[in-house]
Amino acid sequence: MDHPHFTELADSTGLRKSASEPGSAMPRQRKYLQHIGDQWCAPANGEWFETVNPANGEPWALIPHGTAADAERAVAAARCAFESGTWHDLNPTARGELLRRVATYLEAHIEELAPIEARDNGRRQVDLLPQLRYLPKYFHYYAGLADKIEGTVIPNDVPGVFNYTRHEPLGVVVAITPWNSPLMLAAWKLAPALAAGNTVVLKPSEHASASTLELALLLELGGLPPGVVNVVTGFGQGVGSALVSHPDVAKITFTGSDASGRHIAAAAGQGLKRVTLELGGKSPQLVFDDADMDTAVHGVLAGIFMGLGQSCIAGSRLLVQNAIHDRFVERLVAGMQGVRIGDPFDPHSQLGPIANQPQFEKVLAFIAQAREDGATCVLGGQAAHPANCPTGWYLEPTIFTNVTPDMQLYRDEVFGPVLAVTRFRDEDEAVRMANDTRFGLAAGVWTTDMARSVRLSQRIAAGTVYVNTYRSVSALSPVGGYKHSGYGRENGIDAIREFLQVKSVWMGLAPVPNPFPQDRT
Repeated sequence: MDHPHFTELADSTGLRKSASEPGSAMPRQRKYLQHIGDQWCAPANGEWFETVNPANGEPWALIPHGTAADAERAVAAARCAFESGTWHDLNPTARGELLRRVATYLEAHIEELAPIEARDNGRRQVDLLPQLRYLPKYFHYYAGLADKIEGTVIPNDVPGVFNYTRHEPLGVVVAITPWNSPLMLAAWKLAPALAAGNTVVLKPSEHASASTLELALLLELGGLPPGVVNVVTGFGQGVGSALVSHPDVAKITFTGSDASGRHIAAAAGQGLKRVTLELGGKSPQLVFDDADMDTAVHGVLAGIFMGLGQSCIAGSRLLVQNAIHDRFVERLVAGMQGVRIGDPFDPHSQLGPIANQPQFEKVLAFIAQAREDGATCVLGGQAAHPANCPTGWYLEPTIFTNVTPDMQLYRDEVFGPVLAVTRFRDEDEAVRMANDTRFGLAAGVWTTDMARSVRLSQRIAAGTVYVNTYRSVSALSPVGGYKHSGYGRENGIDAIREFLQVKSVWMGLAPVPNPFPQDRT
């Protein structure tokens, strides 16, 4: 994109890379700027940090190292846009029309971001493209909702007054996104927040910031007024904490780990800020002996290994009924034999790299602990070194059996391509095991018994329950967690309500009598 939101540099070796080299879709390093108000600007401290291509472990761009001063400027720009100017003056219908124009612009340009996100977090382009093509639909959907949130007339019991409610935006929203799907999750937050009339400061993960900065450019070129969406980059201890604690911020919406969510909720509570948290999961998939075997095998494999398990809803805990356990595990292992691991830009690759080195090392530690705890590794369990990307952060898809509830692998979110398999006897035991977790984000049920599927969808404590399918998402359907998986909802009508506050208006219809009449007698 020809725009001064970055400069191009020689790469760290001083050479120009060929786009045909593994993991190299773009030949030059980029030095990005932050987007604050109507400016693309350097960080206040004049510092940048490297972002690394997980396919080969090499730095490919420089990201601004934002500070509290940058957070202050971004919040001020967002507050100014909220309180005055073009955005503030739009009525809900006009705001929806503007978002529709932005969505149409995104439709024409969104695929340009695929190689950038792939290079930043290792997602395969063939996986990214359908996701990115859908992304403008979030803006179209919420553009249509912008003037559909109606107040009510209250049939109250107070004589001589007219009482009604209206829904109003909160103000400045801080949106914090993770590294696994930065663009999709940015859309989940931006679209309803903007449709409700708020302004936003968006902070992406330090591990994957480039595609979000590029998205900010598309939003600007698509017609969003200055200050409506601002992007600051950096680390949680610097710019992140400054944004969360800023007194002019009305709400924080965060996607990430439950540990980080607790810190954000505690910090936000000091300022009585509203919070939406979409946190971790240890989502169970329950396979009954009457399940369609092919469908269940394919669904379970996709639920954990598509995206390498780097998804909050990854079906990482597999519960299989005794009668089919051994046969089902054999089918899973056979289904992953010969899987092609490699460069995410290679259309023949079926699995890409882990998104960053800290996560790569964390997953390896989980695998080592599972072995030490006595689980049986029946597939994978090692780092991989594909011929076309030997220095990248690759892992073999891994399956452990004989996993028991006292093991770390059963309890904690791995966020990697590791499946924990446990047996169950009957429906009641399956439900107990499914709910035996501090998380409650998603669950899958595989059965041809429709009465059972309805019962289990009611009994399983999770924000989303899939039956004979898995990982479906839509702009129209809410996403959110029970228990430590967070609170609040993203997507669907519920999401726009997360960014509105209700005002009750009372209007007198008759003269107010004197409350302190004087005694004239």
